[in-house]
Amino acid sequence: MSLEEEIKAIEDEIRDTKYNKATSQHIGRLKAKLAKIKDDAITRALKSAGSSEGYSIKKSGDGTIVLVGFPSVGKSTLLNQLTNAESETASYAFTTLTVVPGLMEYKGAKIQILDIPGLIAGAAMGKGRGKEVIAVVRTADLIVILGDVFNGVHVDVLMHELYDAGIRINKPKPDITIKKTGYGGIHLNTVGVVDIDIDDVRAILAESKIMNADVLARGSSVTQDDVIDAMMGNRMYIPAFIAVNKVDLISEKERREVEQKMWEKYGVDPIMISAYSGYNIDKLQDAIYEHLGFVRIFMKPYGEEADMEEPMIMRTGSTIEDICRRLHRDFVDRFRYAKIWGTSVKHDAAKVGLQHKVADADIVTIVTKL
Repeated sequence: MSLEEEIKAIEDEIRDTKYNKATSQHIGRLKAKLAKIKDDAITRALKSAGSSEGYSIKKSGDGTIVLVGFPSVGKSTLLNQLTNAESETASYAFTTLTVVPGLMEYKGAKIQILDIPGLIAGAAMGKGRGKEVIAVVRTADLIVILGDVFNGVHVDVLMHELYDAGIRINKPKPDITIKKTGYGGIHLNTVGVVDIDIDDVRAILAESKIMNADVLARGSSVTQDDVIDAMMGNRMYIPAFIAVNKVDLISEKERREVEQKMWEKYGVDPIMISAYSGYNIDKLQDAIYEHLGFVRIFMKPYGEEADMEEPMIMRTGSTIEDICRRLHRDFVDRFRYAKIWGTSVKHDAAKVGLQHKVADADIVTIVTKL
């Protein structure tokens, strides 16, 4: 039996098995087995992708996004609209044979955008340069899933391939800790509401030959899939959104129908764009900026006016310590206090420490020891 046939047989069994308490362990075991088979195949593919010419891209700027789509969906044209990159475009598939980087400057942020070869069905298992492409996608800070108005089904394929490659989009990393022990069997401790029990966990961990472990699951609605992902330990949790290209080629009525179908299937409003005409490119830029979670920090040297022209671009959740590390490697060791004017403090000029989280448009003064 080939790898593809083995995977299909397990997927069919999972689909055909009615889920209930009696079958829960069996389904969990099948899911864990399937995840391990796929992961082993993908790991081998990713290892062999390391030396592929054109796929080694150094991240730069304040954030990196990857345009993910089928061949000829318009990624190269879109890259050229968003940046000053010169990505070759043509009307036939597989024009982009290497990763083409570009830089978009927007609201003070420098955002690296990567145009990668188009994904196809089976990419996660290495088809169509899939192993190299997936390796690049896994390093992204944000994924733009690019479909077109004539092939809505492609979005389904792309999401499936990303999932198979261990990429979880728009999902927080489950708070699950699996600590292997030398004896005592499997112990499960939970904080919050979970959808699993100790027998499910035992069945899942057994597929990786883990017979003794302390498992701690925090949060709400922890599922079998979450435990499997924690067991595998190599999942990437990356934000993403959907953009639909080539809307200039259909009528307004057809455009609304595409939007409605996307909403019904994915529960989100896609960004309808035309990379060729530039329609809604500004809306796409706004979405990229917002999804990356940027905050603008305006630095105010001690005793001087704040620089309101060139903000420091940080990410949501950044602290004063993060700012210090960005400014100079010695600032953390020499730090005395910081003063902040803005929404992250109760009153202007408030003194804060290294662990204080900054907010967008905060004005910050760092005071260090001499």
